[in-house]
Amino acid sequence: MVGHIAHESAIVDYGAQIGKNSRVWHFTHVCAGAVIGEGCSLGQNVFIGNKVTIGCNVKVQNNVSIYDNVHIEDDVFCGPSMVFTNVYNPRSFIERKMEYRDTLVKQGATLGANCTIVCGVNIGEYSLIGAGAVINKDVPAFALMVGVPAKQIGWISKYGEQLDIPLIGHAEIICEHTGDKYLLNKNVLTIMPQ
Repeated sequence: MVGHIAHESAIVDYGAQIGKNSRVWHFTHVCAGAVIGEGCSLGQNVFIGNKVTIGCNVKVQNNVSIYDNVHIEDDVFCGPSMVFTNVYNPRSFIERKMEYRDTLVKQGATLGANCTIVCGVNIGEYSLIGAGAVINKDVPAFALMVGVPAKQIGWISKYGEQLDIPLIGHAEIICEHTGDKYLLNKNVLTIMPQ
């Protein structure tokens, strides 16, 4: 347990790897096989499964369960009570542990409060999933997604503000906060190196 802080009510199973300066709050359970990076915050009543990897500087808010086969890169925000799944078609009377689907949340993504991520998808870099949205397909980098099922309604900057560009076409825009330059080519948004 050297290097991270865990509340006395938290359960961190022997073998779990938690990076320095990470915090594990009240009534949270981290399973033995979990790998968690540095500077993370696991809020109250969080569950982290055995086959889970979490990068650095990830914030997991209260009441989030991260089940096996979910992989989260650096700087991701998981909002309060958002949901991950790992079986596509669960039945209580049929064991489907061999059918877990991988879910990847890429760097800097934000998963809003109470959203649901159906297993087997990739969530693109710096995308933003609105509160209550249901994601059932891959999400492009920088996409702003809302609704049930979620639909893309715009593009979001690395800074976290909606960009004033169309969903599809050709456009360039510079973020007024960071100076980052974004290039839209058809339906793909990229950030240009500075």
